[in-house]
Amino acid sequence: MSNPLYPLHAYCFSLFICSLSRFSVDLTDCYYEQFHLISKDPSFTVRSDGAIVAVAEVSVTTRGRTFSVLAEDNTGRESELEVHLAIAPQKKERTGILKRTKRRWSPPPLEIPENDLGPFPKAVETIRSDSEAKEPVYYEISGPGVDQGFFTLDRETGILYVHQTIDREKIPKFIVIVSAFSRRTNQQSDQPLDLAINVLDKNDNAPEFKDSLQFTVLEQSNPGTVVGQVNGTDKDEENTFRTKIKYTLLSGTDLFAIHPETGVITTVTNTLDREDKEKQLVIVQLQDMFGASDGLSTTGTATITVGDINDNPPTFTKTSYEASVPENESEKLILRIPVVDRDLINTPNWVSKFVITKGNENGNFRIDTDPKTNDGLLYVSKPLDYEKTKSIKLDVMARNVAELTGTTAQWSSIPVNVNVIDVDEGPEFTAPTIRFIVKENVPNNTLIGTYTASDPETKSSDGIKYYKVTDPASWISVDKNTGELRVANTIDRESNFVQDGIYNITMKAVDSTSKTGMGKVILQVEDENDNIPVVPISDLVICETQGKFGSVLVVAEDKDQPPFSAPFTFSLPTDKDGKWSVTRLNDTTATLNQIQDLPTGIYSVPVVIKDLQGFGDKQTVKVRICNCVNGVCKDRPSSISLGPLALLAMLLPLALLLLLCILLAFFCRTKGDKIELEDAGDGGGILLKSNTEGRGEEVVRL
Repeated sequence: MSNPLYPLHAYCFSLFICSLSRFSVDLTDCYYEQFHLISKDPSFTVRSDGAIVAVAEVSVTTRGRTFSVLAEDNTGRESELEVHLAIAPQKKERTGILKRTKRRWSPPPLEIPENDLGPFPKAVETIRSDSEAKEPVYYEISGPGVDQGFFTLDRETGILYVHQTIDREKIPKFIVIVSAFSRRTNQQSDQPLDLAINVLDKNDNAPEFKDSLQFTVLEQSNPGTVVGQVNGTDKDEENTFRTKIKYTLLSGTDLFAIHPETGVITTVTNTLDREDKEKQLVIVQLQDMFGASDGLSTTGTATITVGDINDNPPTFTKTSYEASVPENESEKLILRIPVVDRDLINTPNWVSKFVITKGNENGNFRIDTDPKTNDGLLYVSKPLDYEKTKSIKLDVMARNVAELTGTTAQWSSIPVNVNVIDVDEGPEFTAPTIRFIVKENVPNNTLIGTYTASDPETKSSDGIKYYKVTDPASWISVDKNTGELRVANTIDRESNFVQDGIYNITMKAVDSTSKTGMGKVILQVEDENDNIPVVPISDLVICETQGKFGSVLVVAEDKDQPPFSAPFTFSLPTDKDGKWSVTRLNDTTATLNQIQDLPTGIYSVPVVIKDLQGFGDKQTVKVRICNCVNGVCKDRPSSISLGPLALLAMLLPLALLLLLCILLAFFCRTKGDKIELEDAGDGGGILLKSNTEGRGEEVVRL
């Protein structure tokens, strides 16, 4: 034998039969714990404790009987050993020979083979109670196995019979209750016996796949990469050699391997290529008895999906491209650039990103990706000028969202030549925007500047006319032939049309073919000292305080800008009356102080206010001295001016009162007159027929 096992003693297999229907032999000296033992003769089985048991009636001649036992150690080494049976003299006892002894009331668990085909009923064992030695007894049996019709017990002899085939995978064990009764008293002569009947397993179930055989592994994975694990199960008795499964690949061994004990599938090569074959089908075999020739097996097909990596860069379908675009156009698609990528569609390994690596320094172009086709979409994003650039050479690179891996390939680029198409354009001003500085209040007809245009192709200004498009305050006139700008009305920097000193004018130039060009003129209006400081609030209040003189703040404003405005100077005129004094508080404010005891009333106080340039005049400030409540003059007269609607609202009640008096007089005059009304019969007592559209006779005139 190759791969010899641990040595087994020869006497372990010299067995003698003392019952041809059933026997067992103890192999405690044979080191059975180190082996998996399987009988190759279906009439025998090897129990988990190492005992060889006959599971069917055995016929042995005088020459004996021989069968084989397959032994496998824990490392998987196998040996096949022969067992020799011989008939022993029944009266002679010798060591190692089975001997019939007196049955006790507490026998060990009985064992019967599964799937026994009969004939039935078949005797299993004779049950004897110790009380039978004292008096005649009879036996009864009960329990699930009896209720289901599997077992009966001969009342007189105590022989236990089995009546049908039993499947261990459905019922591995029975517990029946055996009772002994005195024939004389019909009373129990012994305690009831719980008798265990174990169903011995046979290898009658092929292993099955426990889980789905669907696995995934990335392409180009290194050898030894775990793909997944196949899990098998067997309905036969657990933890026996009959349920020890061996895993084998029957196909795909050039790419994959499977561990015979764990079922783990691994790669054996790094050549898996999703683009070549996305799904690999391999046949997996499950064998019980760890692959023994007399074991049972099952096969299944495992599907191994090869996952994608970005090992293929996008490639262009052409070597170069050419596109054309009219000048002055923007946000226009000018070219579609298709690419091919062998990686998995709609994944980062397949989705392309395009980059303009050369020729787009001025930002005239952009390139996007079509999400449906993965094509590159080249747009002109800023207008091009044919007179400046007639063609542009671009380099476009195609790459993926994911980085390349598992390949030496690089991202590729392609040249794209963009031709600019000349368009007959309208005139162009010398600059889109021009700025002129002008002082406010300059005389009319003062020349501000000239703003002209020319034809982009000929560079000539012949035949071009100039017009204003917008001039909000009508301050400018334009010479339509020369483009001269002159003052038409007084320019005022403090006007609402001026924002931060800026006044905007829109111009257009029209050539002989009525094509138009637009331009913008910015007037930067310089300030002049044409406004003096003023006091916008002249009605000031001083609340009279006993024993104290009051004061008020005088705040001045100047519409001019520095240096023609604040800081201001405040003073009283030379002919002052000695009742007031003024003190400068800050650049725009002064304090007007009362310096004499003055009665309540209104006082007009002249104050001289001048700007930084000394330009100013006398301002009259009205100051009211009064008794105050919460800072408000309590004796301040109210001056109310009523408008027409207010007068009408006051007169309306009087008019209504007058109308009411007239109506009362009318009712009093007609009260005594009785007016009979003729019923026309169809008025319902409510409405009167009338074809009169004019006014009635009874009309009250006011």
